[in-house]
Amino acid sequence: MDLSQLRTILWLRWRLTRNQWLRHGPLDAAVTILVAGIGLLIGAGGAVGGFLAGTFLLADARPDALLALWDVLVGGFLFVWTVGIVKDIQRSESIDIGRLLHLPISLRGVFWLNYLASHLTFAIILFLPGMLGLAVGLVFGNGWIMLWLIPLLLGVVSMVTAWTYCLRGWLVTLMTNQRRRRAVIAAITFSFVLLSQLPYILSHTLDDRKRHRPKTVESSQAQKETPSDAEGRAGRSLSPVVLAAHRYVPLLWVGNGAMSLGRGDARAAILGGAAAFLIAGLGLRQAYRSTLRFYQGSPTGKRPPRRAKAERKSVAGRNFLARKLPGVPPDAAALTLAFFRSLTRAPEVKMALATNFIMLLIFGGMLFLRRASGLDGSLKPLVATGAVVVAFFGMLGLMFNQFGYDRGGFRTLVLSPVPRERILLGKNLALLPFALGFGMALLVVAKLAVGIPSVFVAAAAFQLIAAFLLMSTVGNLVSVLVPYRIAPGSMKPTKTTSLVTVLIALSHVLFPTAMIPIFFPAVLGLLLSRWRGLPAAPVILLSSVILLGLMIVLYQFSLSGLGDLLQRREKAILKVVTEEVE
Repeated sequence: MDLSQLRTILWLRWRLTRNQWLRHGPLDAAVTILVAGIGLLIGAGGAVGGFLAGTFLLADARPDALLALWDVLVGGFLFVWTVGIVKDIQRSESIDIGRLLHLPISLRGVFWLNYLASHLTFAIILFLPGMLGLAVGLVFGNGWIMLWLIPLLLGVVSMVTAWTYCLRGWLVTLMTNQRRRRAVIAAITFSFVLLSQLPYILSHTLDDRKRHRPKTVESSQAQKETPSDAEGRAGRSLSPVVLAAHRYVPLLWVGNGAMSLGRGDARAAILGGAAAFLIAGLGLRQAYRSTLRFYQGSPTGKRPPRRAKAERKSVAGRNFLARKLPGVPPDAAALTLAFFRSLTRAPEVKMALATNFIMLLIFGGMLFLRRASGLDGSLKPLVATGAVVVAFFGMLGLMFNQFGYDRGGFRTLVLSPVPRERILLGKNLALLPFALGFGMALLVVAKLAVGIPSVFVAAAAFQLIAAFLLMSTVGNLVSVLVPYRIAPGSMKPTKTTSLVTVLIALSHVLFPTAMIPIFFPAVLGLLLSRWRGLPAAPVILLSSVILLGLMIVLYQFSLSGLGDLLQRREKAILKVVTEEVE
């Protein structure tokens, strides 16, 4: 690519961006320019602040302090960078290579241009100028040997950006299939949420170990040491495990190089910078090869599946949908199985269930484990009921918006001759396995952690079914009155009106109020045991069975009326869930 071609491509990119601004209006263009100006000011301020901090505040700083500082900066950069990857999973091409294939332009040149344009991200603007300014400031504050820190920093950043660009190119080959694309987005989001909670899990696990660890002679001596002794211990060398991690983990090479340079040794920084640029080169080479294969028409290199295998899958699918559910009418059973298959295949449903399962398991499990030792025995039924209620927090989006995930498939329900109360019944029964599975898992965790008696767990199991029937009744009403469309492959609602947004928020806020009847058996047993001296276990078990019976009657009574309401509003629901206004 010569200079004239580069100038033409850049001019074309600018015209396309300018047309996008004009299409969205002058206000959007002004906001974009304002955000870009704020980003440049943040980058410039970070560079100046880093330079001043390195020159004056960190002059003659200890090597271990430099290691900790650079670990924090690189860790923050990687966190923000990872958030950007999750937000924009697919490769963000500044120049669409597919539109330039008929032109006599080198693919390698356009590839390099797109790779350089991928550096214009929030993480780079926020961290890189400040880190470069800090590195230059350390040169003036700690000597010219710190100059080797600059190529080491640039090498690690290039390594991260190169392999990220390669990852995006690899994801493009996977996302050619729309169903696979949504599954990849769900898996990456799930992994990111899990990794982001690992520090919380590890920190609380260590805190629990320290809390239950008996005091030793060393700990008593540590309490008696003077401040001068503490400063002497801080100046000692780090543990061999930490040093080995900084020596062999590429993302920790900046901190290791800064520590070595602080000790007057430049070998770690020189070798780390060279190795980082080498790894970056390998990443770019792999990214270019995958890009070349993709635009040559061989994105995956896998053989197409055999027709016989596809036919076996279709036969198995027909057999699954043809099954019968005991005690359920045939049409409602067919709808239940179809809805259940749709839920298990939808990536957005997997994200909703998996993400909430992780969050609830972490916070709920930690809460149970930390309160297990000092919990009053009379409060254990309330803990079991609380586990039942917590089980539905992760299912509010599914139970309160049962038609938003159907999108175009809702037309089939409108045209079907099935009574509308059977449609609601099928929707509810499709969610029953998820509610029971998640609720029983939390009850098992609560029993093992808090030591809840088995009779209270059995009562909580009846409360779980009663809570499901209550939430199904409320969810049917909210789903019919306030439907909203969910974007495919995400949990993001489409553009809704202000009234619908307020009603959605209000329905979620009032969820604890709707679950108050589920606490009646536990509260009744607690009050009778304290005021009348009656045993709490049989009272709670009997009242839970009565509560379940009342909820069954309420659910059956509500199905007919809500089915009629669904029939009157199905055209309005169809317009909302099928209209693409993203």
